[in-house]
Amino acid sequence: MEFRTKHSMKNILRKLTQLNRRYKQLIMIFCDSIISLILLISAFSIRFGYIYLPGNDIQHPVDFWIIFAAPLIVIPVFYSFGLYTSVIRFIGKNGLFSIVLASTLYSSIWGLLGYMTSFIGIPRSVILINWMLSILVFISLRIFVQWFLSENKISSIKQNNVIIYGASSSGIELAQSLESTSEYKLVAYIDDNPDINSSLINGIKVFSTKDVSSVVKKYSVHSIFLMMPSISRKDRNKVINQLSLLSVHVRILPTIFELVEGVVKIEDLRKINLKDLLGRDSVPPNVDLLKTKISNKIVLITGAGGSIGSELSKQIIQLQPKKLILFDISESLLYQLELELTSQKHSNIDIIPIIGSVRDYERMSVVFKFYDVETIYHAAAYKHVPLVEYNQAEGILNNSIGTMLAAKAANDSNVETFVLISTDKAVRPTNTMGVSKRIAELILQAFAIEFKKTCFTIVRFGNVLDSSGSVIPLFKKQIKEGGPITLTDKNIVRYFMTIPEAVELVIQAGAMAEGGDVFVLDMGKPVRIYDLALKMIQLSGLKLLDDKNLNGDIEIIYTGLRPGEKLFEELLVGDKVDKTENKRIFRAEEKMIKWAKLEPLLLELQEACNASDNQLIRKNIIKIVPEFHPQSSIVDFTYKS
Repeated sequence: MEFRTKHSMKNILRKLTQLNRRYKQLIMIFCDSIISLILLISAFSIRFGYIYLPGNDIQHPVDFWIIFAAPLIVIPVFYSFGLYTSVIRFIGKNGLFSIVLASTLYSSIWGLLGYMTSFIGIPRSVILINWMLSILVFISLRIFVQWFLSENKISSIKQNNVIIYGASSSGIELAQSLESTSEYKLVAYIDDNPDINSSLINGIKVFSTKDVSSVVKKYSVHSIFLMMPSISRKDRNKVINQLSLLSVHVRILPTIFELVEGVVKIEDLRKINLKDLLGRDSVPPNVDLLKTKISNKIVLITGAGGSIGSELSKQIIQLQPKKLILFDISESLLYQLELELTSQKHSNIDIIPIIGSVRDYERMSVVFKFYDVETIYHAAAYKHVPLVEYNQAEGILNNSIGTMLAAKAANDSNVETFVLISTDKAVRPTNTMGVSKRIAELILQAFAIEFKKTCFTIVRFGNVLDSSGSVIPLFKKQIKEGGPITLTDKNIVRYFMTIPEAVELVIQAGAMAEGGDVFVLDMGKPVRIYDLALKMIQLSGLKLLDDKNLNGDIEIIYTGLRPGEKLFEELLVGDKVDKTENKRIFRAEEKMIKWAKLEPLLLELQEACNASDNQLIRKNIIKIVPEFHPQSSIVDFTYKS
């Protein structure tokens, strides 16, 4: 019987909520009209001490029309205050205050009208009682409807129990937003403030941070929403590390600067970003350094369609260059990037997409001279270690010889600044990709001394989160598919930085260039990839499947180191390093080769690559970079004429 009643109530509720908006307004108008009559009669009854019926009371006769004038006054007044256009499910304190004002105005108009027209006169206390009853009942009615709709949600979606971590004002606003959803049900707050522990906020208990594990188990919590926008990433990281052990979804609200006018919206909730796991705060950029080589200058980016190149484009266009030239060999990537940049409405900046290869000196020379390019960011490179290992000749021709040709074209075209984007794999390289970038570094160092028209500089850093081919998108895809996660080795570690942060530092480093500089970005502590994979599993609300937990969800399997891959990466060739204006950027002093000695070695290497003679390529590489210790045998074919 109880089930039938509940089911019938939900059916009625469903039909009401599916009505046309105009019909809903008419229902509210009808209800308010009837209520205004009842309240007015109640006011007279309270004043006279008995149930008062107008027209039948000889002792206190009142004209019928005075009573029935109430709805004729209340409806226009309420409508003018927007009480019939607001959505009751989302009514807040401003809406409730509007009811107070509207009820006050209605009671005043009715009382004034009664005094002016009534033959007998209306007791003043009736006006006061009617006013108080109107405020009380009209507000109560709307709060009841709001509660009724939230308690009897018509959605068939199963509600997930959630915790808000942080009982701040923004956390309470989030809780109010959650009340209007069918997906989430708030069961508890967690807060480290002992003064509010065990207290209730709108009927929801606040627990200590020590109780988070027991609360998760008690309420079968699905997700935890972090509401700590003002704390440092270091402190947030401690909380994340604690929560990552609970196998629940952890979500974090964007910072206050990311919200529109500080309004908390349920759709603003996002899954926790992996950069929060790095435990490092970003350093605010030096705005003057950002603008030095870009603002009102003609800037060109090679490899503009890649992960780093595209982010460079997006940040550079914000710094108001005179022109931005996108240089890439991939037509599709170039088209997508140009479309994205032009949609940002930088109407005063010319965006010029150029298809070309960094191995084509003539093409680059024509482009650099025709557009009077002043600053070049050289991001074009083959960077996937195993692929370059299998395609050694192409990797060297693109990454090393291509850099030499691009730098030579820049110098011959009087380009002011040329910034090479390098990698930590260039330090004591063990694979072809790394050594190709080390050779590119040596070329720029030699050019800086030999040629003075262009200021050549190098910026070296490690892995960036979510770049194409990195482990982050791979792990996300594997978790989404139910696993397993593939890892080359349990002990492999890497430096990580977000793409926007890396690019921001690259731009600042380029501005400090004096010629031949090797700038190294401080990427914090290296991260063990196994720990990263484990946290990604846990923060997805899943458990690791291994020998200790056979009922887990996602397994990690080991595939062995790939060709040329090493366990540890380094950022410095030597030990000499100096600080710069930005505490995350260092200037390294490293050995170099003079151009007179380097040039013939490069010509021999280029000939070997053109002939696809991999044995000769390896010999020439080791001549240029003696510290190169390949970890894989040559797998590329060798052409025999």
